[in-house]
Amino acid sequence: MAGSTFGNIFKITTFGESHGASVGVVVDGCPAGLLLDASDIQKDLDRRKPGQSKFTTQRKEDDEVEILSGVFEGKTLGTPICLLIRNTSQRSKDYGAIKDTYRPGHADFGFDAKYGFRDYRGGGRSSGRETAARVAAGAIAKKALKELGINVFAYTSSVSSIECDPANFDLNEVSNNMLYMPDAQAAKKASELVEEMRKKGDSVGGSVTLIAKGMPAGVGEPVFDKLDAGLSQAIMSVGAVKAVEIGDGIKASLSYGSQNNDNFYMNDGKVSVKTNHAGGILGGISNGADIVLKAYFKPTPSIYTEQSTVNNNGEDVNIKIEGRHDPIIVPRAVVVVENMAAIVLFDGLLRNATSSMDKIKKLY
Repeated sequence: MAGSTFGNIFKITTFGESHGASVGVVVDGCPAGLLLDASDIQKDLDRRKPGQSKFTTQRKEDDEVEILSGVFEGKTLGTPICLLIRNTSQRSKDYGAIKDTYRPGHADFGFDAKYGFRDYRGGGRSSGRETAARVAAGAIAKKALKELGINVFAYTSSVSSIECDPANFDLNEVSNNMLYMPDAQAAKKASELVEEMRKKGDSVGGSVTLIAKGMPAGVGEPVFDKLDAGLSQAIMSVGAVKAVEIGDGIKASLSYGSQNNDNFYMNDGKVSVKTNHAGGILGGISNGADIVLKAYFKPTPSIYTEQSTVNNNGEDVNIKIEGRHDPIIVPRAVVVVENMAAIVLFDGLLRNATSSMDKIKKLY
């Protein structure tokens, strides 16, 4: 299977299946000398792990990370870093009924069409379980970014049609509710909706907003490797993401050039922008403003309501999915979006280090 490796200089390769022995990641290209221990990674895995509330799957996984290589005496060696997260709460019997049946909204049919065979236990490689490995890798990138004064954070900006009100925006509120919303009033309404859908055996979607502060201007490659293209690929590779916006996104198509252009001005000797409709990226290159991205997630496809589908014998059948599933994916995906973006940004900074002779001369 191709497609399990992502990045250029800071490169990650994830491995493992939802109901296999473990999931994990090999991180190559991390510079030597970064202070790193398991706790740096564990705190982000704890944000993603299941079983934390009634709005997440009740699969109980400790998601305890093991660093197998690449770190010595609390510092990265510059060699490949292998991170392992063991699966300890598989219930593969829950998936026996769908062995020969394609679940609506899932990758089952696509896998069979491509490979002629699939791991039906929880989706195998297409399971959201794989994102634990991404989060682990992204925690390393995020720590490196912090050493450079760059802060990357994300939050739930909407649940179904319930959106956070900018007038009520409070980042401190994110850790106070199960949905990771920075608006207490919106979080209350959204929680009531999710609970209603959970009791009905249904699910809801939503969106996650990411902001990166402190990213310097000049990072990103023109043409095919634009910074926003890399971010979009990273976020779109996360299961259940169906759309990505940079800056104003769709709203930009509804405005005029005189409204959408971000005017430049000098601010204490530094070029700045008066507005940030572009989301911190112009021509695929960062302009020094906050990088703003929004990812839209579909409702969890595993629902307990009976649905119609087909099996691999070409027969029309009904299906009622068993197992343990999230009524909403978004809260656990917040840290996934955050860490995937961190991987792209840190990789972009490393690539940028050799973009001109002046930079190379400073280095050598």
